[in-house]
Amino acid sequence: MKGATFGALLLSATVLTACADNRQDVVAPAPPLGPGALAGTVAADRDGDGIVDGYYSPDGMYVPFTAPPCPTPPPPPLPTPRGERG
Repeated sequence: MKGATFGALLLSATVLTACADNRQDVVAPAPPLGPGALAGTVAADRDGDGIVDGYYSPDGMYVPFTAPPCPTPPPPPLPTPRGERG
């Protein structure tokens, strides 16, 4: 009787082992970084207008984008010597 019980246990363990799922879950690779992206950062749109205003660094600090100042406009053209004279 002990042999039959042991055999049944061995057979059931073999059947359950065959049904076990030992596959590793496949994880998709990270998408490639776009031009100008910084690895490990998260883009931030703080005012909600759809344009990225800065980024969050890996330590959680917000870093705003800073642009160089706009160039000064050219001076207005000089008056021409022709035309109405006062």
